[in-house]
Amino acid sequence: MMAGQKQMAELTIFCTPWCGDCRRAKNFLRERGVAFREVNIDETPGAEELVLRVNKGLRKVPTLEVDGRYFACSPFDPYQLAEELKIPLNR
Repeated sequence: MMAGQKQMAELTIFCTPWCGDCRRAKNFLRERGVAFREVNIDETPGAEELVLRVNKGLRKVPTLEVDGRYFACSPFDPYQLAEELKIPLNR
């Protein structure tokens, strides 16, 4: 990390292995060096209920959480993801 660069709070991505939008979001983050914790909502107890609750009853993946704030990026939108996380759109 460069001097003066603020470290991002831990990012969690709630996803499923079969979701194309989830794969695109994870690749986008990896390409920009953004660390994240991945939660498979099909296998993690309580994770699907959390996604449903924060998305007003919709099972939207990927749903991301940072600093206690949740947002869905479905369909995958690189502009939205860059804006929400305050990261560069381009590598």
